[in-house]
Amino acid sequence: MKVNVEIDCTPAEARAFLGLPDVAPLNDHMVAEMKRRMDENMAAMQPDELMKTWTSFGMQAQDQFRKLMEAAVKP
Repeated sequence: MKVNVEIDCTPAEARAFLGLPDVAPLNDHMVAEMKRRMDENMAAMQPDELMKTWTSFGMQAQDQFRKLMEAAVKP
């Protein structure tokens, strides 16, 4: 015996029917908080600050790689 049941409803109607909570207000709050944090962090993303961070890391990595290669070549 095979029974097929089709239910035509929106996701909100399905959540209400199954007794699940409406998380739309929580989602709206989370999105607003993420936007606020992104806006605050935009100040830290200034090009000159990024270049300073990237070049200092890059120079350290180059020095470490050079030292590693020198150590590998030494008998």
